[in-house]
Amino acid sequence: MLEWKPISSGMRPVPTPAATPSVWAVTGIAAFVLVTAFNLLDGHGDPTVDLMAICVIVAAVSTGARLTAAPGTALLCWLALNGFATAPIGELTWEAPYDIARLACLLAAATAGTVVARLTHARAAHRRLTP
Repeated sequence: MLEWKPISSGMRPVPTPAATPSVWAVTGIAAFVLVTAFNLLDGHGDPTVDLMAICVIVAAVSTGARLTAAPGTALLCWLALNGFATAPIGELTWEAPYDIARLACLLAAATAGTVVARLTHARAAHRRLTP
């Protein structure tokens, strides 16, 4: 079934968010590359540094995402952290308090990035549209 959408030639007041699979792909690749780079630079050091760096990347990538992409984004980054930044490397493990805290940090970063971007765009659109 085809869905017809009007093609507008005017400027939209608020930019359209990126597709969720695209956000997940970019975030997953960025998390994997970042963890790999940290592992090559300083060995298997402190995974907290990896977590903070990935939180910054997640917040930056989430500025162009929908809010519904946040849980999947957090889960993909947690998988990269758990599989490649914490011992034993290459095995997924679950330590309830530690992993729940990491998932919460990643989810908060993804949500904060999206909310800040949406509020910034809405405020800019409001300023453009009001005399």
